[in-house]
Amino acid sequence: MQIFLGFTPYLAFFVGIRIGSVDAAMWIAFVVAVLVALYGRWRGRSVKILEVGVVTLFGALAVFTGVTHWDWSLTAVRFAVDLGLLAIVLISIAIGRPFTLQYARERVAEGYWQSPLFLAINRRITWVWAAAFAALVTAHAAVVFSRVPVWLDLVVTVLAFSYAINFTARYPEKARKSAATQRAA
Repeated sequence: MQIFLGFTPYLAFFVGIRIGSVDAAMWIAFVVAVLVALYGRWRGRSVKILEVGVVTLFGALAVFTGVTHWDWSLTAVRFAVDLGLLAIVLISIAIGRPFTLQYARERVAEGYWQSPLFLAINRRITWVWAAAFAALVTAHAAVVFSRVPVWLDLVVTVLAFSYAINFTARYPEKARKSAATQRAA
């Protein structure tokens, strides 16, 4: 699914942080974000809110860290990155353009783009991603600002991402079947 390509810089960041410094990981994520955005343009795809947001997020964090020499803990930097991703998702909802909509329009015929079902599916998937990032931000904050064990943060991260990915993959078909059943009844 194309939407998962938009999260590639996020994954590159966490791989980079494990093998290098936070500063280097942010620059790696920024470069990957730019490459993902350029790849989309090269393939003739539209500019995505998620791509622009992730380029901006990692670019700003990389510059901030490079200029201030901020000493991030692993959990604190995860908190900052996930808070940024949550902001991107919530902004997409607030402006009435859930970030998933742009990806879905590349897979669905234009005649369905304004259908209530299509729009509802995308709003719900975007809210699930918002909830996943909110769970991550809450778990990271709990570790940074209190005595919650790091392993709990990792469990929340795995569960939140697993749920969001599974929901994104399965919900559209489930919603279409449910709508068809309701129309038939």
